[in-house]
Amino acid sequence: MSDFEIIDPRFREMVLPNAPLERLADGFRWLEGPAWFADLQCLLFSDIPNDRIMRWTATGGVSVFREPSRFANGHTRDCEGRLIGCLHGGRSIVRTELDGRITTLVDRYGGKRLNSPNDVVVKSDGTIWFSDPPYGIQTDYEGGRRESELPASLYRFDPRDGSLTVVADDFAGPNGLCFSPDEKRLFVTETGLQFDPSSKRCIRVFDVAGDGRSIRDGRDFFKVSPGDADGIRCDEDGNVWASAGDGVHCIAPDGNLLGRVRVPCTVSNLCFGDRHRSRLFLCASQSLYAIWVNRRGAQWP
Repeated sequence: MSDFEIIDPRFREMVLPNAPLERLADGFRWLEGPAWFADLQCLLFSDIPNDRIMRWTATGGVSVFREPSRFANGHTRDCEGRLIGCLHGGRSIVRTELDGRITTLVDRYGGKRLNSPNDVVVKSDGTIWFSDPPYGIQTDYEGGRRESELPASLYRFDPRDGSLTVVADDFAGPNGLCFSPDEKRLFVTETGLQFDPSSKRCIRVFDVAGDGRSIRDGRDFFKVSPGDADGIRCDEDGNVWASAGDGVHCIAPDGNLLGRVRVPCTVSNLCFGDRHRSRLFLCASQSLYAIWVNRRGAQWP
């Protein structure tokens, strides 16, 4: 069986028939938050229930990067190449400095504790945008049960002045997010209420306001099936690659499904990396996969 399903002819030139899906490692509990470090030729990713961040390299395989991680989830890099991470256990956004020190950037809004920051992106102006659903404080499996003090929201943090603002609060469970290559649109996955399968689940899209500090005109963009969209990334042409219950779905900027990358288990998150950012790394349940495609990930971050 092919690793690809062509739905729109445009998808045919985006995939490579001689580049198979590869399982790079397995034996984890639940993988999330991949981030590629081109200068170090390594991938970092979270094994959330095992409370650790892992490292993968082509030459060295898998090793532990940080343990305990305070139940780290999503990751990205900032303008200076530093690791930005979401902590379920710390209920915070943290930055790993170039000398290895860990700095807490934000853990409260209006004097109240954040829920459990889930995923994060850095805009080219250096601002940090992140989702804060309650998933990490609803069970002990991926953090620890706590009382929620704030509604689930999408935030923008400016490290230059320390300001934290809510950019959207009409979510039940904001999750993965990514900007279009020109940063004029922001895509956000809505994964709903964790214990309510009837709650709304889809990818939403917002227009970024001219000031670059706010978003508007939120609307539904695409509904993944089977499963739910979780992590998402844009390629250089603005196509959205979304995790799904059966692998990865590639969606054109106009919201039409182009095709699927088939994976034998649920994919939670993904990122572009390796040579020319043309390899998709997939956090898929208990395994790490990768597949080369004929598209490059968006340049930033």
